[in-house]
Amino acid sequence: MPEQITIPLHIIILAAGEGTRMISALPKILQPLGGRPMLSHLLETARNLGPAGIHIVIGSQSEEVIAAFADEDDLNWIHQAERLGTGHAVQQALPTIPQNSQVLILYGDHPLVPQQDLESLITSAAQLSLLTMVPESPHGYGRILREANDRVSGIVEQKDASPEQLQITEVNTGILVAGSNLLTELILQVNNNNAQQEYYLTDIFGIAHKQDIEIDAVIAVDAADLQGANDRRQLAILERRYQYHQANRLMDAGALLIDPARLDIRGNVAVGRDVCIDINVVLEGTVVLGDSAHIGAGAILKNVSIGPGTRIEAHSVMEDAVVGANCNIGPFARVRPGTVLADEVKIGNFVEIKKSTVAKGSKASHLSYIGDAEVGAGVNIGAGTITCNYDGVNKHQTVIEDGAFIGSDTQLVAPVRVGKNATVGAGSTITRDVPPESLAVSRSRQTTLKNWKRPVKNSD
Repeated sequence: MPEQITIPLHIIILAAGEGTRMISALPKILQPLGGRPMLSHLLETARNLGPAGIHIVIGSQSEEVIAAFADEDDLNWIHQAERLGTGHAVQQALPTIPQNSQVLILYGDHPLVPQQDLESLITSAAQLSLLTMVPESPHGYGRILREANDRVSGIVEQKDASPEQLQITEVNTGILVAGSNLLTELILQVNNNNAQQEYYLTDIFGIAHKQDIEIDAVIAVDAADLQGANDRRQLAILERRYQYHQANRLMDAGALLIDPARLDIRGNVAVGRDVCIDINVVLEGTVVLGDSAHIGAGAILKNVSIGPGTRIEAHSVMEDAVVGANCNIGPFARVRPGTVLADEVKIGNFVEIKKSTVAKGSKASHLSYIGDAEVGAGVNIGAGTITCNYDGVNKHQTVIEDGAFIGSDTQLVAPVRVGKNATVGAGSTITRDVPPESLAVSRSRQTTLKNWKRPVKNSD
């Protein structure tokens, strides 16, 4: 049996458009989609195809684009000084691609093209293959021309199409695959005799047809995934499409979404079984939600791990934190970076906690600030308690040992330690360590004046 020859795949991404219709100082391919640059989504899909090289054609603001991907060293950037059409852009990239390679052409402003469609296109047996689609409206797209035997004979752009051709519903996505040698030959034959006086990449199909070169057309599974973004409205449509896919992925993994259309995912989210996510939740960065975790309405979670059975109540904000099992957070709690909560901890409404560890079963139920603290197990922190951790220059630590009880409206002036099973009376300002098993009270003695007469307002 003869040895199978593997042809290396090279991917060209056309991304030189200015994006003037975005009305933005940010380059079009850097516009955010799902919390990261639009181009990064396409690069993720491209890398999954295992290419030998990825070549990106860029134009204006090229320095800003390159800087946004400075940590990614597998990208070959090609500057297109003059934008003379898609054919001209491809021509700039071809000299960097080895002969006898397979070339896949993608577009930087079409970030959600499915890997499945591209794999079908790459494995096509034809010398030249293109990806087509049948959208709800073909307006604005180049129409696919076919002969009576259904063979592709060419593509006509919207502005150059006749009234009869405008009735065609199958349109071009611009995505194609061809051998590098053939593509180079065809590109050299493209001219700019058209309404825009540009070198259209699509013209290679008509040229190939005249030379009796076989052309294959692979129809995309869902045209909604092949949409591009030239303005803010189209970008918003893409955002909802992206979120639709993310929501489906979570539901397939066993999550209950109260309303999949009112969830925003801007990172990588992993869920266990029976996770419940209420409306208007935002999940950013890396988020892990354990079995039966509940995320209340309006909560914002960024780079957090939530243990099984934990409830994050409505409108809580959490960032860079680890939360154990069967905890209760919020509503309206703020959990800041560096916080680690053990199992069965309660951080209640209007409690802020930062860079602190809290051991099992401890609770701060409402209206407190805990910063730079180490809280033991079974601790009760009363309402209005503040760890005074900042002296104007440096941060200092507060240590509250197991079983301590901190009365309401207490100020713990760090550095300070409250010993095991100690009690701090309400309204105290603690500036010195409290020994274990003791009571610390720091407040003025109450004075009561009998027969007190309230002031009376003057009549004049």
